Amino acid sequence: MRRIITTLFLASFLFILNSCNPVEQNEKKTPEIPQKAAPKKLLRHVVLFNFNDSADSTKVKEIEQAFIALPEKISEIYSFEWGTNNSEEGLDKGLTHCFFVTFLSEKDRAAYLPHPEHQKFVKFLDGYVEDVTVVDYWTK
Repeated sequence: MRRIITTLFLASFLFILNSCNPVEQNEKKTPEIPQKAAPKKLLRHVVLFNFNDSADSTKVKEIEQAFIALPEKISEIYSFEWGTNNSEEGLDKGLTHCFFVTFLSEKDRAAYLPHPEHQKFVKFLDGYVEDVTVVDYWTK
């Protein structure tokens, strides 16, 4: 009798486990698309902002969206990431936003810096950024 109960329990457990599978049995899986190999070295352009008191949450959101839009407007940008500080160490010196722009070459970065869309964005920051820190480096 104990074997029957154990078998029924195990069968029920497996049925429930299988029915919770998020991929449907008949659903076709998307074929994997081959990815290009990443370059061995990348040029990172790290931009950190500390907004001043005149930058309310609406303006900060507008600035975020303007920066996020740059990769669509400037072809030299290889990749882009961003986020807000959530460190618990207390060493951020008031810096709240990190934008991580990646280039494949110094030539690409040299085209980005004076690019009209980048310069338009820089002017958009006037009066809202208390401090900006920029660090560029080649990955190793």
